[in-house]
Amino acid sequence: MQQPEIHDPTVCTLGEGPLWHPEREQLYWFDIIERRLLTRENGATRSWTFEGHVSAAGWIDRRHLLIASETGLLRFDLDSGRSELLVPLEADNPVTRSNDGRADPQGGFWIGTMGKGLEPAAGAIYRFYRGEVRRLFAGITVPNAICFAADGQAAFFADTRKQRIWRQGLDAEGWPQGAPQVFVDMVADGLNPDGAVIDAAGVLWNAQWGAARVAAYGPDGRFLHAIAFAAEKTTCPAFGGPDLGTLYCTSASEGLDADARAAHPAAGATFAVRLKARGQREHRVIL
Repeated sequence: MQQPEIHDPTVCTLGEGPLWHPEREQLYWFDIIERRLLTRENGATRSWTFEGHVSAAGWIDRRHLLIASETGLLRFDLDSGRSELLVPLEADNPVTRSNDGRADPQGGFWIGTMGKGLEPAAGAIYRFYRGEVRRLFAGITVPNAICFAADGQAAFFADTRKQRIWRQGLDAEGWPQGAPQVFVDMVADGLNPDGAVIDAAGVLWNAQWGAARVAAYGPDGRFLHAIAFAAEKTTCPAFGGPDLGTLYCTSASEGLDADARAAHPAAGATFAVRLKARGQREHRVIL
């Protein structure tokens, strides 16, 4: 395994939601606070700015992304830069915004909401599936770590404030079946689970806010190892590259004091590291 390098040096206040578009072979990610979608094209950073906070995406086709904003799910045209509202998402609640999200193997899209001021239990997790949005879990403070087993039989999610990742069984159409079970309990270690992704072998890779690392957990939830990053607040990993052997990770610069910035001068950048592991191809959102 190589050491992480900087994929893009743009300092994000709250980098999040990296997505490798398998048809464009291109990484997209967000700065939630600055309301931007970013990518790299022809060796330079490109970005689009939105009216509200944007946080996560899935790919619809080569030209379009589904983007989660603070008031709805959008169909975004990468060529024209235009957005179209597909469905509202807590549009009548000015307290919340979208946070972590990812497409599932059945073609749905899971998205979490949270209070803009970290209001306790103000958030929820929803699923968008073939034009319909349903709330799956309520009373969540910071929804994160949304990812899926390759066979489509399980989803994973976290409430960062509770320092736990849960495993949720799914039926054939991707809806929750039975009660969620604790998959990884980080309370004793004082770790804060942020975004996560599952590779082709079933290993869950979790960015851990404040720990400057992405940790790997086996299919049984057992800790395997961790990769150190030059950013204290790692936020979300994603697999990409032509062979899906590159792990990308976003990070945040918000809330760092002078000492923390000196210790992690690359805070807010987006990183990449080559691994022996291989990721899943990101699932397409079916409208």
